[in-house]
Amino acid sequence: MLARMLDSDIWHSFRSSRTTVVAAAVTIVMVLAAVLAPWITPQNPWDPGALQLIDAFNPPVWSKDGSWQFVLGTDDQGRDMFSAILYGLRVSLTVGFLAVLFAMALGIAVGLIAGYVGGVTETIIMRLADVQLTFPTILIALMIDGVTRAMLPADLHNRIAVFVLVFAIGISNWVQYARTVRASTLVEKRKEYVQAARVIGLHPALIMLKHVLPNVMGPVLVIATVGLAVAILTEATLSFLGVGVPPTAPSLGTLIRIGNNFLFSGEWWIVIFPGITLAVLVLAVNLLGDWLRDALNPKLR
Repeated sequence: MLARMLDSDIWHSFRSSRTTVVAAAVTIVMVLAAVLAPWITPQNPWDPGALQLIDAFNPPVWSKDGSWQFVLGTDDQGRDMFSAILYGLRVSLTVGFLAVLFAMALGIAVGLIAGYVGGVTETIIMRLADVQLTFPTILIALMIDGVTRAMLPADLHNRIAVFVLVFAIGISNWVQYARTVRASTLVEKRKEYVQAARVIGLHPALIMLKHVLPNVMGPVLVIATVGLAVAILTEATLSFLGVGVPPTAPSLGTLIRIGNNFLFSGEWWIVIFPGITLAVLVLAVNLLGDWLRDALNPKLR
């Protein structure tokens, strides 16, 4: 199976593009760094007992008053920026991956039903999708977060803030999956293999899952790759606006918001390093999405 994969056109396209290889390497390094953060960071920035206010506002190591103890400096709470960035990367990636999985699962299910069943069901689903497209993603996410904050106690909301973000971002982005899957399903359900499955009496749900779904996943994977970058940016935006994860478990967006308060007072490193990390991560994922879109397009082979 491995030899077959290495001989495929997609693998050849991947290794022939230096930009894609670099983007994949950067993404893998960032994901591994986030997963291994508890073992490779000198400090747990989420543990108040590990913080010392006397260490606040230490500059990066190459500055005049820098120290090797805090390579990228510290913030106003004495948190090591290197540790805070890796832990924040964990939160951003977790929210991004879970939001994409939720949006993808909902969009695929709805798109398959709309495309295969058709009729009134398709009309209702797609009109709901059209209505949602009239609202900006960030506005829907803000509304959902605001409703949950109003309905739940503050302590409970802080404990489930990550799941609220996942739901808010996921429910804001299911439409593009649904529209893509519906269009592909309309094409696939007219093909002979689907007609044959109907003739032998297979249940429509089995036909959709076993026969139609595998043949509509190509465009979905492209959307999911690009959607990961969008989800991470949306989470960062919400956290920057103060409606994301709590400051006790900061994401990259929260770190940027905190650092923005000290940008003009000279502590530039508090906002610059999380901002660079976020920009590099989103750029790498977007480059992978662009490559995957071209690699799965038969017209470009």
